[in-house]
Amino acid sequence: MTSLGLFLKSGIRDGKYYKVNKESDNIRLFKIYRYDPSTDEKERIDTYEVDLNDCGPMVLDALIKIKDDIDSTLTFRRSCREGICGSCAMNIDGTNTLACIKSVSEVKSDVNIYPLPHMSVVKDLIPDLSNFYNQLASVKPWLQNNEVTNSSRERLQSEEDRKKLDGLYECVLCACCSTSCPSYWWNGDKYLGPATLLQSYRWIIDSRDSNTKERLEFLDDKFKLYRCHTIMNCTKTCPKKLNPAKAISEIKDLIVKNNI
Repeated sequence: MTSLGLFLKSGIRDGKYYKVNKESDNIRLFKIYRYDPSTDEKERIDTYEVDLNDCGPMVLDALIKIKDDIDSTLTFRRSCREGICGSCAMNIDGTNTLACIKSVSEVKSDVNIYPLPHMSVVKDLIPDLSNFYNQLASVKPWLQNNEVTNSSRERLQSEEDRKKLDGLYECVLCACCSTSCPSYWWNGDKYLGPATLLQSYRWIIDSRDSNTKERLEFLDDKFKLYRCHTIMNCTKTCPKKLNPAKAISEIKDLIVKNNI
């Protein structure tokens, strides 16, 4: 595996060029990062001509067409195609986003596609998310409540308390925000990152959860939480229009208010 930084793009060599074998008035160039650790010594950029008259409107549609009709060796993750699974997260036109909801028409020049930055690359556009998921598991992102309740009923929540979860539960764990954060780039082994912290805050403020104090104590650490310097990259890049930076700020505020 290799590690990709956005600032290293200029050093990656040019690879193969795949030309469309027909005339069309709507050809777009897709320049895609390629690297297979089992066969390649260096990373490269392969260029593909895609006829958009014979392709869906989203970047993921173009990637699928390339894999199906042009180059079956191209590797990437995908699943829902609706922006709800987070599988197809990648760097498109310099921004971390989901390929399934990124329209090709939004990119005005050649479509440059890289894996999420500053992550080990498994192959092509697939980053190694092992550390990301381990960090997520460390904050126990599930309801914790030992209070005995009537097993025939769910735990009730007021409409007001339920509204507090809006802007949090919609996170699809695509890792776009964490991999856009300089603090996470340099301290990803210790800093939990915006995605994990947003998930933690979602349970901290859930009125049905009874482990708020324990959750806050776990986060009260100079690396886990306080490596956030409110750069706001996470909020700017979130494809679901969420605000991880605000959630992190709220966690810091709750730690002070609860005398942790």
